Amino acid sequence: MRFEGIKRLAMLGIMMTALSAAAATSHFSVVGDRFELDGKPYIIRSGEMHYARIPRAFWRERLQQARAMGLNTITTYVFWNLHEPEPGRFDFRDNLDLAAFIRTAQEAGLNVVLRPGPYVCAELDFGGFPAWLLRTPGLRVRSMDPRFLAASARYFKRVAQEVAPLLSSRGGPILMTQVENEYGSYGDDHDYMATIQEQLREAGFDTPLFTSDGPDPTLLDRGTLPGVTPVVNFNGGVDDVKEAFAQLAAFRQNVPRMAGEYWAGWFDHWGERRHQTSPKLAADAVDWMLEQGISFNLYMAHGGTSFGWQPGANSQGSTYQPDTTSYDYDAAIDEAGRPTPKFFAIRDAIARHLPPGERLPDVPKPASTIAIPRFSLDESVALVDSLPKPVASRLARNMEAYGQGYGFIVYRKRFADGAKGKLDLGAVRDYAHLLADGSTFAALDRRRNENTTEVDLKAGSTLDVVVENMGRVNFGPMLADERKGLVRSASLAGKPLLDWEVFSMPLADLSTLRFKRGAPARQGPTFWRGHFRSDAQGSTFLDTRALGKGHVWINGRHLGRYWRIGPQQSLFLPGPWLRQGENEIIILDLDGAAEAPNVQGLRDPVFSTPG
Repeated sequence: MRFEGIKRLAMLGIMMTALSAAAATSHFSVVGDRFELDGKPYIIRSGEMHYARIPRAFWRERLQQARAMGLNTITTYVFWNLHEPEPGRFDFRDNLDLAAFIRTAQEAGLNVVLRPGPYVCAELDFGGFPAWLLRTPGLRVRSMDPRFLAASARYFKRVAQEVAPLLSSRGGPILMTQVENEYGSYGDDHDYMATIQEQLREAGFDTPLFTSDGPDPTLLDRGTLPGVTPVVNFNGGVDDVKEAFAQLAAFRQNVPRMAGEYWAGWFDHWGERRHQTSPKLAADAVDWMLEQGISFNLYMAHGGTSFGWQPGANSQGSTYQPDTTSYDYDAAIDEAGRPTPKFFAIRDAIARHLPPGERLPDVPKPASTIAIPRFSLDESVALVDSLPKPVASRLARNMEAYGQGYGFIVYRKRFADGAKGKLDLGAVRDYAHLLADGSTFAALDRRRNENTTEVDLKAGSTLDVVVENMGRVNFGPMLADERKGLVRSASLAGKPLLDWEVFSMPLADLSTLRFKRGAPARQGPTFWRGHFRSDAQGSTFLDTRALGKGHVWINGRHLGRYWRIGPQQSLFLPGPWLRQGENEIIILDLDGAAEAPNVQGLRDPVFSTPG
């Protein structure tokens, strides 16, 4: 470790000494190779839930279900990008009321493990970093870049203001706080990790701290800190669990053993198969860990939904893999809040290892779902007829360069003399619909590294390139430079394309759309609007199998993305977001359906196997 890192760790040691008196009387503490709660040995039986992925009206119900499954703790990330959508403008209201979620967990009989990042992964856009960080040329996240560290320190201080009274050091339910997240899978800078630890302490997080990494010795060496409890993340059966903890034991002795993430399910990518994990495999792993006195966190206990622009993406080499809207994760509690066979298998395993005197609560009545009869959307307006005021731009630049973080961006080029040849857009991030005079003639998909197409445009034609941000990579080295839109120079027949009109479409407010009855004259990306009645109470799944690719809003709330390639073929619509009586639905169908689309609400989700 470099000299500055050694000095920083020495300073942290002094800070820890100063905090020793408080630690001696702490509600929760790390004592040698075990956790203690109020001075007694404590096994953490945790499950992950993310408040921002669950409508607030469902928080209490979902947390009570987790308690009935046998959990005594809930773990949650804190999503920086949602809490600070613009620099210095914080939001902890409504569904982002972190403190209220933690208090609700406490009322349900659950403690809390907090994971504030600043990086969280979580299959979340940009790993939870706010997109505005990318507006600063050259800024590097997860590094000693002083511009990044100034932003992360401000963020930590603001989060601490929300949760300080709830920390275990003050008798609250927050037992531990995580330092960064799986940094060993990203970098090898102990100065950076020590700085994040220091920022957390300076913000007021005086609970025990921990790091979380894969069990590989290299990952542990890169991602952990001296004097901070390391926990390990993994999946698989009992043999895999044994191997993970054998690796942890070989790396560091005399620390509590904990699975920071035991992946009891997995997430899905568009165009790939749906992931499912055996209930027995997960329950057997939990059974073995409890038999050995090992703490754990089920990732996920309840996944919920990545509403709006939340989904992130992965990257395998040059292959881009966008995540689905559903974050069901094949979790023990499904996306609609219903216990699954995995729930009962894990509950039975936990019940076999309860401390004397503890009894599991009864399982709450499952959440109800409803069906909604099929209905049509009979009003429309073309996307190209709904554009905002443009910005003149010599070059077609990335989305962030125009101050935009999410949604769509449209690049328009007019050809007085026509155009013919190979159109090279450099790098499309992430999906582009190409329109000639308002009608689609080609589509380019980043998943397939598609950046070029042939064009033959007559004199006076207008070319529109409609680019969709499908989620920034949230894991691995590529996340550091995940700008969207057109990120390299565009050319036609080998010559640079200059002088564009650029339209930013974050689609945060659809109230300015001017709908007309019937279908638009041109076949391209189209907004459709319709109305339906709902007199029953309950959540539903909007059947999107009759649609192509696009997004859905219900009563102004952005449910998320659909895409016929699957595996997800329906969108979860939470009951509390439905109105009794008439409801408004707006669909942006990018494939430009020639006829009015129709949808229905189903009691259960639909998944398909991609062809």
